[in-house]
Amino acid sequence: MRVDLRLNPGLAELAGHHPRLTVEVPDGASVDDLLAVVASDHPALARRVRDEQGRIRRHVNVFVGTDNIRDLDGPATVLANGVEVAILPAVSGG
Repeated sequence: MRVDLRLNPGLAELAGHHPRLTVEVPDGASVDDLLAVVASDHPALARRVRDEQGRIRRHVNVFVGTDNIRDLDGPATVLANGVEVAILPAVSGG
């Protein structure tokens, strides 16, 4: 199945300057599965999104549609064909 992955400009730079990637994943794939596929094609992007233990970094937000995966099943959130997934670093400041 196909998933549309959207990246902010900083992350897109690590994916060959592509702000959108169409990623093929198996039916029933999770966010974790999606990130594994992306890691094989874009290791620098994967290092920015996941820590050394493979967990999504604290300052990185992943949305499936409009829902943050922290409000769903986390990295185990199952994806549907054609869904848009967005990876966005957290923004902070004062």
